[in-house]
Amino acid sequence: MSKSHPRWRMAKRVLTVLFFIAVIVLLVIYAQKVDWQDVWKVIRGYDRLALFSAIALVIVSYLIYGCYDLLGRAYCGHKLAKRQVMLVSFICYAFNLTLSTWVGGIGMRYRLYSRLGLNGSTITRIFSLSITTNWLGYILLGGVIFTADLVKLPPHWYISQTTLRIIGGVMLILTLCYLFGCAFAKRRHLTIKGQRLVLPSWRFALLQMGLSAANWMAMGAIIWLLLGSEINYFLVLGVLLVSSIAGVIIHIPAGIGVLEAVFIAMLSGEDISKGAIIAALLAWRALYYFLPLLLATVAYLLLESRAKKLRQKNQHKLARE
Repeated sequence: MSKSHPRWRMAKRVLTVLFFIAVIVLLVIYAQKVDWQDVWKVIRGYDRLALFSAIALVIVSYLIYGCYDLLGRAYCGHKLAKRQVMLVSFICYAFNLTLSTWVGGIGMRYRLYSRLGLNGSTITRIFSLSITTNWLGYILLGGVIFTADLVKLPPHWYISQTTLRIIGGVMLILTLCYLFGCAFAKRRHLTIKGQRLVLPSWRFALLQMGLSAANWMAMGAIIWLLLGSEINYFLVLGVLLVSSIAGVIIHIPAGIGVLEAVFIAMLSGEDISKGAIIAALLAWRALYYFLPLLLATVAYLLLESRAKKLRQKNQHKLARE
């Protein structure tokens, strides 16, 4: 064995410890930004049916997101067990929402999938497909909602209502272009920095759009329920779509501040108080961000502790096949 191997193993251990420390620090920082007494008061005040419905939709949303990586499994042809794929996807999504795409969507996927035996190029294709799937549904729903004028922008806002309609039309055109390319393109692969990306079939593309649109609609339904179901659902969904892209542009972990600002501005003409909006969004963060993040942290530690055995099991399975 090369003398560099012990050093490399030591470096990996040090990096792993540093990563855990960074995750803990980020969790503490995020937890300090939330007024937990207000969150508890809000949740206690909710109608039980609405609250349990919202919790059920949180579970549905995370399960749908897990299907993105199952699509990646089919797309790449790797043989990891579906339950392992769903677990990795859950962990990555929870970290992604709160601690950014670089930590959750990319860093965690590389860490966990490589520990389970996948190579770098396969992992790159998985997260590329996941990101594409997520934004395909966003573009489809945004195109329909913005073009149909289901969202009314406040006066003197950053863009006009006409501009929003044009953006919606462009989004619909992009959706059609993707479907057309998947159906009729003769050249079906693209190589970027040594990574070969293959255009899927049009049926696969429709499945991507359907899953992603369902996930965004589930997220909108959760906030709609927490707002008391008093506002038009499609308006709430449209505001969520606008706030999500604002959160990407003005990047703050979990979009803290951005989400609230956009919702308050865009729902100012509705018969609902600012306090009720902030309360609903506090409950949203607790149910959709922080509680899954706590569960994902525990799941991450458990998966890390079993990763070596699972990797050996996966390799034996591949060898038999």
